[in-house]
Amino acid sequence: MTGHDAAGAVRGVVLGIPRARVLSYGDVAELAGLATPRLAARIMALGQAGEDAPWWRVVRADGTLPDRLQITAREHYEREGTPLRETSAHWVQVDMPRARWNAPAPR
Repeated sequence: MTGHDAAGAVRGVVLGIPRARVLSYGDVAELAGLATPRLAARIMALGQAGEDAPWWRVVRADGTLPDRLQITAREHYEREGTPLRETSAHWVQVDMPRARWNAPAPR
């Protein structure tokens, strides 16, 4: 899979995540047919999934995002009604058992 194909596959997965739901980078990688979650994270970090992709719906496996994204992500989560956990370690953490999207298996 070329870099362009990988970015397109990630974009397709991310655009399909419903409001108030999230996937981990590992989930996105699996659904997009990528070998590693790091590739999905890199594509997202570089904006290759597109400026209109709902980046806040893709989180680390523990439900967190990098500190620099926390404030903006919280605004999106609150607007969408995404289930959150309050912790002292992070400004915002998605409640993964409640918020994780059970995406259809890739065909």
